[in-house]
Amino acid sequence: MAIDIATVQKFSGTLSEKADVVTRDSVNYEASIKRWSAAAEKPAGIIVFPTTPEEVAKAVLFSSAQGIELAVVGGGHGTSGASSTDGGLCIDLSRMRGVTVNEKTKTLTVEGGALWADVDKEAAKFGLAAVGGTVNHTGVGGLTLGGGYGYLTPEFGMVIDNLLEVEVVLADGSIVTASESENPDLFWAARGAGVGFGVFTKFVYQGHDQTGPVWAGMLVFPKEQLDPLIKFANKVIVDEGGKSAIFLGFGAPPPAFQPVILAVVFYNGTEEEGKSYFKEVLDLSPLVDQTGAIPYASVNELLNGPMFHGLRRTMKGSAFLAPLETKFAESIYDDWLEFITQNPDAGATMVLWEFMPFKKILEVSQTATSFANRGAYGNLSFGPGWTKPENDSICRGWTRMMSTKTRNELERKIAEGTDATTKTSVGEYGNYDNMGSGGQIIFGANFPRLAELKKKYDPSNVFSQGPSLVV
Repeated sequence: MAIDIATVQKFSGTLSEKADVVTRDSVNYEASIKRWSAAAEKPAGIIVFPTTPEEVAKAVLFSSAQGIELAVVGGGHGTSGASSTDGGLCIDLSRMRGVTVNEKTKTLTVEGGALWADVDKEAAKFGLAAVGGTVNHTGVGGLTLGGGYGYLTPEFGMVIDNLLEVEVVLADGSIVTASESENPDLFWAARGAGVGFGVFTKFVYQGHDQTGPVWAGMLVFPKEQLDPLIKFANKVIVDEGGKSAIFLGFGAPPPAFQPVILAVVFYNGTEEEGKSYFKEVLDLSPLVDQTGAIPYASVNELLNGPMFHGLRRTMKGSAFLAPLETKFAESIYDDWLEFITQNPDAGATMVLWEFMPFKKILEVSQTATSFANRGAYGNLSFGPGWTKPENDSICRGWTRMMSTKTRNELERKIAEGTDATTKTSVGEYGNYDNMGSGGQIIFGANFPRLAELKKKYDPSNVFSQGPSLVV
């Protein structure tokens, strides 16, 4: 429905001068609806740029009073379109990006609109690091509320395992704090399903000492080296040292645009230690070697290149049970190569296997938080990138097909035998665009409790953009 301009002007008058309200007649309207994925952009009726939790609350109540859809955007990285709205009101948190470090407790208090680059930069000033996203222009909010994996996960667990407290604006406009001791049921829900419960305006994370550099970087190999790379990566994912990780990707990057294996390696130690640990990989004679000793904050820039803004993108998450079989990985490579060959507009498409040691993840039970994707496996993402809107359905259809194929393989291997926690896992990382997956699929055993809490905290389903929690 159309929003009366006089009503909008009256609402705008209740906000501070630092805030902003953008409509379709505003000069900066087009820039205000831009997202990381052009395919996730929708023509909002009104975009509100608040600067305080109180202004967020006013925007939430205004959208409800007008009976219009509400969306919230932080970093704008989601490809499902959940951070956009067609004709509704979008709360853009980009003017709330403050990061404060408490040196005594080594905690970081982060506003809801911050990017991980903001967190990494500020933490580094104090010799600290936070478990955060592997692409630093991702927003802290979406990644955290959906679980969150990072290079420090092998040592310290997931982002939500390092989350101490949140501040959230609820559907009724109230501003509340949630932690293990205050509103613990809301805090439980926030850690995995937060987008369905409110607008999160503040996060408090436990930081960790990180005074020295790490050894990390990108390596490029021909497809012929896939088997030894997988064999090595299978050893990394079960490593209990907490210092290492390796990602293997299928891509055809510039300038050659030729299909290759991309390897991102990480070791939280000296260059000598890193090279020694990854000697088997370095001995495979990479075509390109961009590894070296770098500050931890720079590690989260390693994937920024291929993850640039502006393309039409979608993502679909799946998982693979360790050890990954080379034969299966080769079949995925062949599917990917066939797809980009038949659809040259989608040449930026990537497949990424994340060999992230899972020991620390499994130390937290499947029901301790609402996040339900804890398992003895690595995440797998299919990420088409294309330019023409007419290819939207082709690219999205391919990710669904590939996700089905990999889920069938995951279920087959789980049936052969695995630990109790993995048996209860959903096998799909919701932050990798659940693409229509309902709450029962994304939250598994935790869905019934979430559905009850949804009735308590958001009975009218004001926050409806994530996986449905309505029974």
